[in-house]
Order: sequence, then C-alpha cells, then structure tokens
Amino acid sequence: MKTTLKSWATPLAIGAFTISGVTGLLLFFDIEIGLVEPAHKWLSWLLLGGILFHAVSNRKSFAGYFANKAGIGIIGAAVLVTIISLLPIFGEGEEGHGKENTGKAAVQAMEASSVETVALVLKVTPEELAAKLEKEGIVVENPSMTISEIARKNGKEERTVLGSLLGNPGKGGERDRDGDDDKH
Repeated sequence: MKTTLKSWATPLAIGAFTISGVTGLLLFFDIEIGLVEPAHKWLSWLLLGGILFHAVSNRKSFAGYFANKAGIGIIGAAVLVTIISLLPIFGEGEEGHGKENTGKAAVQAMEASSVETVALVLKVTPEELAAKLEKEGIVVENPSMTISEIARKNGKEERTVLGSLLGNPGKGGERDRDGDDDKH
C-alpha cells in the first residue's frame, strides 16, 4: 500500500484536534494538571500542520467551499473572529485578561507610586532609592514624587526609572528567599 499525503493528513488533523480540544477545555475550566498548558500551546502546531496538509491533500473539495454561500459565510465568520480577537479594542480594562495583566498592573501601580511608597515595598529608605537614581543621572527633587513624575522630569521612560530601582534593592533591603527581612 502506497503512503500518500491524504492517507496521513486527515488522521494527523483529527489527532491534533483531539489534543487541542481536550487541553483547551481543561484550560477553559482552569484545570491545569500535568503538562496541559504546554501541550496545548506547543501541540497546536500539530493541529496547524495537520489542517494545512489536510487542506492541501483535499484542495478540490476545499476550493468547493468557496463556491457556496454557506461555506463562504462560515469561513468568513471564522476569519473575522480571528481578526477581531487580535485587535486591542477591549483595551487594558480593570477586568484584565489573565496572568500577564497581574504583572502589568503591578508595574503600573509602582510607576504611579511615590519614591517613599516604592521604598516601603523594597524595604529601603527613600533616600537610598534617590541616591541610586542619582548615580544613574536621574534627579529626584522630592521623595514624594511619583516614578512617572521623575521619569517625565528627567526625559526617561517610567519603566527605565522603575527598572533602575528594582535592579538592585540596595543595602538594608536584602531579602532572603521567603521575602522576609534578614535583619530581625
């Protein structure tokens, strides 16, 4: 029996769809056991390849779907949903869109905080943080200034100023692995 593209493309697409479907449902319901998340992310490439090979091996039938309104409507709707899902039309609202936004929200909160507040978080004095910034040529007029204000007055990005502060917590703020202050 001769092996053809058609003989393995469809089983590959079905198998990859099974993996993607099951792992996708588990992720939807926040059941992240074992290797569910990496399997879903990485093995989705199998699904993509399987569907591509399936479409190529069945190109005459595939092209036929563009000859009727139902096929065009379904494929068009799928393309439209894909495009809409890639647009940032929903912004970065309060509800967030997952784990990535937690870190982003924390960074934005720190950027809106004063040097005094950031010092409390890092367990150092505001003077130590101001000195650290001044070593990098960033002037801090007052420790009650926010990171955003300091960045704006120095012609820097907020993330650059915050990164300078977070890069090395400084003396007196060294923490052990559990986050407790060593000086008890």
